[in-house]
Amino acid sequence: QVQLVESGGGQVQAGGSLRLSCAASGRTYSNYATGWFRQAPGKERDVVAAITWSGSSTAYADSVKGRFTISRDNAKNTVYLQMNSLKPEDTAVYYCAARLATYSRRWDEYNYWGQGTQVTVSS
Repeated sequence: QVQLVESGGGQVQAGGSLRLSCAASGRTYSNYATGWFRQAPGKERDVVAAITWSGSSTAYADSVKGRFTISRDNAKNTVYLQMNSLKPEDTAVYYCAARLATYSRRWDEYNYWGQGTQVTVSS
């Protein structure tokens, strides 16, 4: 079992930055790929970024490429999402998720989820 806790969300103006953290406990988290997903009201849950267990490979949604960076520190059992140049359309609840395999862009292929953290970007 892996427990995930997100933090770092908040309200920011357009053009601003936030860094989300996903802290894990339980089994050896360094063996798990991690994804960040987001869900806005009335919309589906979409992938934002994902990273392999080693951090050697990453993937991003087209809408965030060049603005967001996913990284991980396995010594701290933590995955980060640095979000720069935020836009109002980035407003959503952000979730991290883990799976014992390579990363996936599909939310239904992840086994463990955090509770989510709200990100609100005002224009």
